[in-house]
Amino acid sequence: MRIRWGARIAVVSLVAALAPVPARALDEIQVYNAEIAEVGQWTIQQHLNYTFLGRTQPDFPGGLVSNHSLQGTPELAYGLTKWWEIGFYAPFAVTADGQFLSNEAKIRNLFVVPDAAKRDFFYGVNIELSYQTPPFSQSRYAMEIRPIVGVRNKEWEFIVNPIVDLTFGEFGMQTFAPAARLARNLGRERFIGLEYYSDWGQIGHFSPLSEQSHQLFAVTDFKVDKFDVELGLGYGLTPGSDRLVAKAIIGYAFPVPGQKKDGSEGGSASMSMANPLARQTTQPLPPTMR
Repeated sequence: MRIRWGARIAVVSLVAALAPVPARALDEIQVYNAEIAEVGQWTIQQHLNYTFLGRTQPDFPGGLVSNHSLQGTPELAYGLTKWWEIGFYAPFAVTADGQFLSNEAKIRNLFVVPDAAKRDFFYGVNIELSYQTPPFSQSRYAMEIRPIVGVRNKEWEFIVNPIVDLTFGEFGMQTFAPAARLARNLGRERFIGLEYYSDWGQIGHFSPLSEQSHQLFAVTDFKVDKFDVELGLGYGLTPGSDRLVAKAIIGYAFPVPGQKKDGSEGGSASMSMANPLARQTTQPLPPTMR
C-alpha cells in the first residue's frame, strides 16, 4: 500500500514538473498602437531587453533563465495596404554566461483601421505565428492574437492590448497576457508614460497571483535624427515577475519609393517612422471620418 501511494505521489509530482507553464516571451516588450508602415514602405526595428534582476529558475526543465539575460529581436516590416502590414522577426537571447540562443523565427500580420495615427479612436489586431526552440518554449509552434484598442487626444493616449497566446502540441495551452499603455504627449514626437505587461496563465485556470507576472514600466519615446527611440525601465510587482528589466526599441523607416518629403508623389522619399513608434504630424481626420 505504501509503495503504491509513493508511486502515485511520484507520478503526480512528475506531471506537475512537466506541465506546461505560461510562456513569458520578452524579446518584444511593446504595446501596439495600430500604426503601420505606409504602402510600399519598409521599416526596421531592433528590440533589446536586459533583465538586471530576474527569476533564477526556468519556467520548465532546460528553459531559459531570465536573470542577467539579454533578449531581443530584429524586426523587418512592410506596408502592403493602408490597413495591412506584414512583419518578420528573428528572436534571440544571450544568457548570463554569454551563450547565444536563437528562437528561430516569427511572422506577423497586422490589420488596422486606416490612418490610425490621425484618429481619436483606433483599433486593429495582430496575428503572429512562431516557430520556437526548446530553451524558449516546450512547444515548437505558437500563435499570438493581439487585439488593439486605443483612444487619444492632443495630450494623452491610452491603449490596451488584451493578448491571447496559443501553443500547440503535447504541451499546448492558451494563456492571457494583457498589456496597456498610458502616455503623455509632450509635443515634437516626445512622450512619457507608463506601460503594463502581464501573464495571468492558462485561460479558465489562471495561476495564483504570486505565480503570475505583472510588470510596470516607465517609458519615454523620442526621435534622434531619423531614428525613433523608446526606452523603458520595468519593475516586477509579484514574485512570479522579473524584478528589474530595461528595454530599448530603435526604429527606422526607409524612404517610400516615389514620395517626396511632404508626402506628395515623386522625388525624394519621406523618412517618417511608421509602426509602432511614429506619431504623424499631418492634420487630423475630419469628424465624419473618425
